[in-house]
Amino acid sequence: MERREFLAGALALGACSPVVPSHAQESVSSEGLAAHARRSGRYFGAAIKSRQLREDPDFTTAVARECDMVVQEYELKRGTTEPKPGKYDFSGADQIIAFAQDHGMRARGHALVWYAAQPKWLEPALKLANRGGREKLMTSYIDTAMDRYAGRIAEWDVVNEALEPNDGRADGMRQNSMWMQALGEDYIDIAFHRARNADPRATLFLTDFGLEHDSPRCERRRTAMLKLLDRLKARDVPIDAIGIQGHLKPFREGFNQAVFARFLDQLRGYGLTFSVTEFDVADRGGPPNPDKRDQQIASVAKAFLDVALDNPAMRSILCWGLSDRYSWLSNFPDYKWPDGQLSRGLPLDGDMRRKPLWDAIASAFDAAPAIGRRRA
Repeated sequence: MERREFLAGALALGACSPVVPSHAQESVSSEGLAAHARRSGRYFGAAIKSRQLREDPDFTTAVARECDMVVQEYELKRGTTEPKPGKYDFSGADQIIAFAQDHGMRARGHALVWYAAQPKWLEPALKLANRGGREKLMTSYIDTAMDRYAGRIAEWDVVNEALEPNDGRADGMRQNSMWMQALGEDYIDIAFHRARNADPRATLFLTDFGLEHDSPRCERRRTAMLKLLDRLKARDVPIDAIGIQGHLKPFREGFNQAVFARFLDQLRGYGLTFSVTEFDVADRGGPPNPDKRDQQIASVAKAFLDVALDNPAMRSILCWGLSDRYSWLSNFPDYKWPDGQLSRGLPLDGDMRRKPLWDAIASAFDAAPAIGRRRA
């Protein structure tokens, strides 16, 4: 890592150099984050909802300016798209994909196989089916969704959140998953092989959370991920990329650049590329003054992104949302502020104005070594 020195221990919040104030940046250039990403050969994007595109023109304008990649926040999750067996509603995802195409953006698909956000009918059906029936209940959605968007969705989160060391398994796998219980770990193999057959051109991701911080929790998850990859690669499972969700919690867990860089190098050793697929910064527990909190958030984000983008296998950064107006952090019990104020963990505030976090992301892209960029 030649362009910077690693901090010796956990990052001290606010220890990094301050970023350029957002208002000054806006006065200099109207370029969005996608333009900064593009110069390094990478993409910047965000998770969005079709309702936001229909009902909020300010948000829609911001997405068009800032992003060159989008992903559905929930409108390709099976609980939304297949409320009854074989009865599909892709209307929300269709709108998002159409928006991406109209604006020359790349699109991701999230998520084909997940333990959560499933239709109510699915788990009872799994319990009644034989082995072949259980496989079909999983692969039918892969076939349907990937066929519908072949050539329009360039990359898919095929299996999402397969790890959970807290479930007590020695291998760190998520035991409390309907797919693990129905098919064993082979469900991952089956899903990726089916996805490869469904759209051979798509980039296939294995994604998970809790891989970022310098904490016992994240260390267990990193270890479980690497051991899982050992097994999957030994079985020739066609995984192309790892999605590191990137939900930072700087006021709860420390961050160490050297620890994270070492993990990314280990992932790259498997011949994989990777992306940060759900980036945001939980600000609960930070200073009461929002200006001070914004600067601390920007500092830890810059440290994280510097390491991520220094690795040539890192292809894109996607935030889980673009504006604080719509952040899930403001509603989730563990992260929402008791007084009802909006979380400030995304690049734009609730009024669509750029914050120091925006500047940190732009600066990290600007400092990143360039890689070759190609479209699917």
